[in-house]
Amino acid sequence: MTQHESDPKRHVGDSGEPGNPGRRIFLRAAAATAAVASGVAATGLTAGSASAAGAPAAAAPGGFPDYRYLKTLLTPSQLKYNPTGEIIFPCVRGVYDKLANPLGRYYLYYGPHDAPGGICLAYGDSLEGPFTEYTANPIVSNNWQPHYKVSHVASPHVLWNEDVKELWLYFHGENGTTRLARSKDGITFTYDKVVLTTAMMPAGSSETSYARVFRHDLPSRGARYVMLFMLNNQSNHRDIAWGWSKDGRDWTFDQQPLVRHSDVGANNIGGPHLLSRDGSTYVVYNTSKENGGNLLITEVGDDFSRRHHLGLFYDSANTAPDNGRSASPSFGTDRGVPYMIYEAGERLQGSIAVARA
Repeated sequence: MTQHESDPKRHVGDSGEPGNPGRRIFLRAAAATAAVASGVAATGLTAGSASAAGAPAAAAPGGFPDYRYLKTLLTPSQLKYNPTGEIIFPCVRGVYDKLANPLGRYYLYYGPHDAPGGICLAYGDSLEGPFTEYTANPIVSNNWQPHYKVSHVASPHVLWNEDVKELWLYFHGENGTTRLARSKDGITFTYDKVVLTTAMMPAGSSETSYARVFRHDLPSRGARYVMLFMLNNQSNHRDIAWGWSKDGRDWTFDQQPLVRHSDVGANNIGGPHLLSRDGSTYVVYNTSKENGGNLLITEVGDDFSRRHHLGLFYDSANTAPDNGRSASPSFGTDRGVPYMIYEAGERLQGSIAVARA
């Protein structure tokens, strides 16, 4: 998606819509929020909780729209490629204005985590679904000779690289290695390189995975891209770490966590996503089920110098499909309506769901 870094209301990482999508999503969301507050439209629930029916709607922290569970999009038992009975880490991208003759308006990347894993694709014409499973999944497997042979590959994050007009796929396999592959059509990928390993982080780090990459200018660092990922360090707790890059290929990584688990009273945090609004930048991430299984939000500022922990962003429902856990959100807008597609359910027992603002 084309981003306009000068626009204060852009929504970094959206799937997009034609004609400067990042400029419009939160302008429209703000209007929707105002309508809710005035009683014109009362469809939002505080922090997206499905259990808050009847409560007055209010904006989420940072002025973001509230999200409410809408439906389940993908369930492992209904998929042809289902080696492990679980799927995780959705990433949705609008491709109708980027690719020639795409299979659908939106490409939804996902996959199982446990061995053999596999990067998978589904496609559809609405973020509300239905999404159709690609017939030749996985599009990237755990054995890609001569580049690697690992137990599993997982956690696809796809970035539209406007500079080269390509879809760039970041994925992990094993858990300590993040790789990059590139594609002109979003289906057939060419292997590029390893972009992150535990060796690039402090000694004792055992996991650097679940990375997402965003177009975001950091002039003081000479960078145009930011990576967020989950770091398992010496304490065996998971934090959110980050890095920056001029080209999306060669990276520098901060040796200190961006958000520490202890900062927000959790044992483990992960699944980070970058959002921007009203001249500032935020990170949304999930906690483990033992700590509530919700999505939290921290303001880091456009230069990543702030650590303003704002609390609850989305309250997972105790009922299906959340069953007390929501994770790994991906954000998009479809015809002006904001959506969040996320991992719903207990770890390695869930499905892919969509919530609507």
